[in-house]
Amino acid sequence: MDLLGLYPIWYEPGVGSGWVVGIMSTIHVLFSHTSVGAAVFFMALATIAYRQNRPELLEFVKRYGLFLLVFSYILGSITGPGIWYSTTVASPRGISALIHSFVWKWATEWVFFMIEVVGVYAVVYLVGKIDQRTHLKLTVILGIASYTTMLIILGILSFMMWPGKAEWFTDGGYLAGFYGSNTFAQLAMRTAFMFTITAVVGSIVTGGFKDMAFRKQMNRWLAFIGIAGTVSGALLFQWYLNTLPEQAHLVMQNRLPEWFETSLIGILGAILVYFLVMLFTPRLVTSAVASVATVALLVFGLWPEEVARESIRKPYVAGQYVYSNQIIARDVPGMGIKSEMPLIEEHGLLKTQVFMPEHLRTVNAGNALEVGEMLAKTMCSNCHSLSPTGIRPMENYFQGPADIASIKRYLKAGISTGNTLYMPRIPLQEDEAEALAVFLASLIATEEKDEPAVALATTEATPEEKL
Repeated sequence: MDLLGLYPIWYEPGVGSGWVVGIMSTIHVLFSHTSVGAAVFFMALATIAYRQNRPELLEFVKRYGLFLLVFSYILGSITGPGIWYSTTVASPRGISALIHSFVWKWATEWVFFMIEVVGVYAVVYLVGKIDQRTHLKLTVILGIASYTTMLIILGILSFMMWPGKAEWFTDGGYLAGFYGSNTFAQLAMRTAFMFTITAVVGSIVTGGFKDMAFRKQMNRWLAFIGIAGTVSGALLFQWYLNTLPEQAHLVMQNRLPEWFETSLIGILGAILVYFLVMLFTPRLVTSAVASVATVALLVFGLWPEEVARESIRKPYVAGQYVYSNQIIARDVPGMGIKSEMPLIEEHGLLKTQVFMPEHLRTVNAGNALEVGEMLAKTMCSNCHSLSPTGIRPMENYFQGPADIASIKRYLKAGISTGNTLYMPRIPLQEDEAEALAVFLASLIATEEKDEPAVALATTEATPEEKL
């Protein structure tokens, strides 16, 4: 019998592996989008500075660049490997799917990233030390390399939602997987909001200038860039929505809270108000105020957007074929991939997982709770917390007393058949469904802490097991 090549699970009991990845990724988005937007902004400022003989603009480039070396490149270089580590242990097959499809694309991105890192040092430290023409060329190279990294990464992110072209499933090939309408819509939208982020973070730098006339001018430029990015980003967001698969729209309609759209409009409005303050009362925009605005943008702007994007691609984690619980859910002839659903349907999860402890492969009254916990960790913990804290606690999805029979009926009718809209289909065997129901019932036991009764008719414990 074939076995499922699932890796050992990474279970984080506090906030859940999903939030660990989400927090790390959201912070990294702030750093990365700022660096790309600033690099493009530097191209424009350097061009104006050399053509109009305005050395004060080069001083701003130098100060903003020095700020980026810590803000984006040092902190970003910490969170970047943090994303790789956390996503690899939380979703090894998801990362494997991306690497197998885009390994050379990713290698190309790393080349451009190295150019970007060397370029920002050169642009910052060579101001006034080399001739203007050479320095301007370095600034242009920095801007182009930085934006290219964003283009490549967004193509891969779009594949996580769904492959660029339908023929990828039958023919394979990274071009079919990479290039699609969603790729360019997301690139356009993120490019616009990239300038929004660059303007907000840039106001931290302008707050450090004592020359109020120059400070006012830079705040005006940043405000105009920020307003243009925010307004155009909001419009391009509609284009992005139109490129999403039908499943994503169903999830948005049924799973995102009712207040989500209103909150996004409120956040965009607050950002525009901040830019108007930068435009008309620049004295109020100190580095401290700008720092608070940056944190607010991270918490109230980037975090909800990233969480929503991760949510609407469910039940898949990559390419519309890898479930969020790492099971291969469909055939992909173009990549030589076979669905694992027939194997699970025939033999069950317990007998087909390589790393399942031997004493848990057969369910009995003595180990049902432990088996159920193992199944929940393996199949559910990527998206749900098994404790009251963290991401989507499982106990919150069941109301009333710890009724094992009712929970089992739900598992068989919903989870086993895939009639849940949002969650992966898990074809549970009878004993597996009951064991999982026993564990779920233990999470939602009454306040008196009553232990749910375990009544399995499938397999009795041996005398040795009872001991």
